[in-house]
Amino acid sequence: MGYYDGHYRPQRRSKRTNWLLPTVVGIAIGAFLFAFALPTLVKMNVLPYNIFIQDQTSSGIEQNNSSLQGDFEGMTQNISVDVSTQITDIVDDVAPAVVGVANIQSQSNFWQQEQSGEAGTGSGVIYKVDDGRAFVVTNHHVVAGADEVEVILTDGTRVKAELRGSDLFTDLAVLEMDSSNVEKVIEMGKSENIKVGEPAIAIGNPLGLNLSGSVTQGIISGKQRAIPQDFDNDGRSDWQAEVIQTDAAINPGNSGGALINMSGKLIGINSMKIAQSAVEGIGFAIPVDDAIPIINQLEQAGTVTRPYLGVEAYSLEDIAQVEWERSLSLPDDIDGGIYIRSVEPASPADKAGLVPYDVITQLDDQKINNIIDLRKHLYQVKEVGEDMVITYYRNGEKQQATIELASLDY
Repeated sequence: MGYYDGHYRPQRRSKRTNWLLPTVVGIAIGAFLFAFALPTLVKMNVLPYNIFIQDQTSSGIEQNNSSLQGDFEGMTQNISVDVSTQITDIVDDVAPAVVGVANIQSQSNFWQQEQSGEAGTGSGVIYKVDDGRAFVVTNHHVVAGADEVEVILTDGTRVKAELRGSDLFTDLAVLEMDSSNVEKVIEMGKSENIKVGEPAIAIGNPLGLNLSGSVTQGIISGKQRAIPQDFDNDGRSDWQAEVIQTDAAINPGNSGGALINMSGKLIGINSMKIAQSAVEGIGFAIPVDDAIPIINQLEQAGTVTRPYLGVEAYSLEDIAQVEWERSLSLPDDIDGGIYIRSVEPASPADKAGLVPYDVITQLDDQKINNIIDLRKHLYQVKEVGEDMVITYYRNGEKQQATIELASLDY
């Protein structure tokens, strides 16, 4: 029976000469391989790496094996590495269209003398040049409360800009300025065509203009995300923003910057992120397909006119399906819709008799599966003053109501 000891103890040999023969044989074999086998392998290009032989001899050292030197002559290869990638090319092309935006507000000093100073900075995107004027889209919250607005170009040039219009609900604003120093206009893409998992690049000015033109890369983490917005801080949702979710880093100052695809086209306007210690890599951008109609209205009229129902509503998919029947008494054949959480007094929905926990499944002849469907029908199909037929369920019973849409003034 043998004994196993987990600790390794090297064995001592009594004879010191046992190592000599294996050493001599090893040296001889190594010399043979280096002198004859290695050049052959290099010529056959079967080695997993490149070998470079410098055709020089150091002072006082002679090359004894001329045949070996001949075998290696001409085998040295020059490798050229191009560090340019698709991303660097895209950024080089698009970056001049992404600018800084300074919110300048008047302030009073100790002696009650009014002075102007930067209340904050953000980012913007040059989307149009027309008749010597350039137009920039940014976020509403970037320019909110500004007495003056300046646009800072990529070369540091500051250009005074005029606020053409701003919209609280979509968090978009349009600026107009002189186009003399504008080098680049962004190319519009299509957010409808994006796919979850595809690469995305965010460009902006995180934490101020000292980090202007910062580039972060990530992927599209989700599309058509509905994020509740509480503008008056009363604890109730006033709006649900439809956004693109990305893990490309979006930090304060990135707001209003560009989210672009791998073709260098604009697919979103960076807007916000979830800032919690337990959350990482969740940023949001306004889809460009939703932004373009708002941008056009702000540029032309300065405001956005939209119809509204006057309800706080959420998608059925946001709650457990067991509650569909138990709490909302929905029939088994209902597979989607929105439920009303609250109704604003004197709103069109209130006048039509809608109440909390009614479940809307259809608007006019269109099926409504979620809050996104509601917004698309309401804001892309209907106009202020038009009638709209609402099909809904209350306590399991199917009902209809016709309402006249009013304008949303905030």
